[in-house]
Amino acid sequence: MKTYVIERIIPGAGDLTTEQLKGISQTSCTVLKEMGSMITWQHSYVTGDKVYCVYKAENKELIEEHAKKGGFPANSISEVATTISPATAKL
Repeated sequence: MKTYVIERIIPGAGDLTTEQLKGISQTSCTVLKEMGSMITWQHSYVTGDKVYCVYKAENKELIEEHAKKGGFPANSISEVATTISPATAKL
């Protein structure tokens, strides 16, 4: 599966309560369960007005389908080419 980063513009995302974030997460997981094993949610980063989600999926269309079914924006979907970290500097 490929790795994707999804940018979701959600005004006030950083101010969402724990309960609101739980509800969003539950909706996402319910949709993912219905969609099957060709798409999985790894984790997300919540910032002031955006949420950055990391997913593994067979293709971009599955990410778009998940967003539509869940009622989530998917303002940008980018396939990850590679990853780097401090360990990369030691190679």
